[in-house]
Amino acid sequence: MSGARGGVPFLDLAPVAGVAGTVTLPGSKSISNRTLLLAALAEGGTEVRGLLESDDTARMLEALAALGIRVERVGDARDYRVAGAGGRVPASSADLFLGNAGTAFRPLVAVLALAGGTYRLAGVARMHERPIGDLVDALRPLGADIRYLGAEGFPPLEIRPFRDTGAASVSVRGNVSSQFLTALLMALPLLRRPIAVEVAGELISKPYVEITLNLMERFGVAVRREGWSRFVVPADARYRSPGVIHVEGDASSASYFLAAGAVGGGPVRVAGVGRASIQGDVRFVEVLERMGARVTLGDDWIETRGRPPLRALDADLNHIPDAAMTAAVLALFADGPSTIRNVASWRVKETDRLAAMAAELRKVGAAVEEGADSLRIAPPAGGLTPGAAIDTYDDHRMAMCFSLVCLAGVPVRINDPGCVAKTFPGYFDALRSIVRG
Repeated sequence: MSGARGGVPFLDLAPVAGVAGTVTLPGSKSISNRTLLLAALAEGGTEVRGLLESDDTARMLEALAALGIRVERVGDARDYRVAGAGGRVPASSADLFLGNAGTAFRPLVAVLALAGGTYRLAGVARMHERPIGDLVDALRPLGADIRYLGAEGFPPLEIRPFRDTGAASVSVRGNVSSQFLTALLMALPLLRRPIAVEVAGELISKPYVEITLNLMERFGVAVRREGWSRFVVPADARYRSPGVIHVEGDASSASYFLAAGAVGGGPVRVAGVGRASIQGDVRFVEVLERMGARVTLGDDWIETRGRPPLRALDADLNHIPDAAMTAAVLALFADGPSTIRNVASWRVKETDRLAAMAAELRKVGAAVEEGADSLRIAPPAGGLTPGAAIDTYDDHRMAMCFSLVCLAGVPVRINDPGCVAKTFPGYFDALRSIVRG
């Protein structure tokens, strides 16, 4: 591998003959930002250990500071101490810039909508293209006063003081982003009364909601779930600090190294996530097994081995939308066409990932059919096109999953490699550490 990172326009990855080794994963983005916000709302102080250091968590830490929450770093480790505000927001007004961090933006909208102050929330241009209308529509019947400062249904937003209507239930659509339901569930204990959330339509990305429920319970709020269509926040809901909470390694980031082990010989082990994980993306190992890789799991580690050709895949991957991108690149190493189904949520992520994946897979020689919520990927019979320049669309996962192309024995160029700082600033160094030969 050659090239630099940090503001450079591209990174050239040389052909890789094999991989083996161990990667210690950074903390989970989903767990990190949820934990920071819950700790801020809790009674008592919380020590958060192993927090992810990335652009997304930096935006949440900045927002909490602007809202009057005291957060202190503990030593030189990735550990922080959060002084909980006991279910209130100390600052009655604030202007927040949240970049493209959906895991910060959506829950903060819901919490601040019920906080009683005046707040403005904005982000990068792409965040202003990501829909938020379903969340706003769910909050307004509760008494939230939320106004669009740009296009209707999209950020930036202005939130004005809340006037509780006493509503006993709210409804939110479930088929655009599970972050809307997550945001509601995390905010509703601030009302200090029982309230139900009805999910209209099919709920996508259910494992991410499971992360939310698990963490809320660790902070003392047990939400009653009735299937995937109704959630009840109890009357006595109050967040209480668990004292210390450890952030798991990021299962989505694990997918790139597990995939590398599946096509680069291995063994490759990821440390920090395993069979005991609360993250849905750990189920990416099922995809690897279906495609013919050998997988071994411990409580907090996973190991893979394998060589191409992998078996072609036809799978509904709605439950693991982030890791599904890795599966789409693995289709390049398969023995026939693969189909990734039910991933319409890709269109409202950091970029339109369905269109972006289709465009970049074609650059390396694949024949791709893009559906409304699916991709059919046929690997090229004569091998991947060498030297393709992959555009990353300011999307960290585009850069990371397409880095795997070099394992096909061809060079590949990753444009704007610094975009991985959103969740994994040291990604390319970690990938280099397992290269053999």
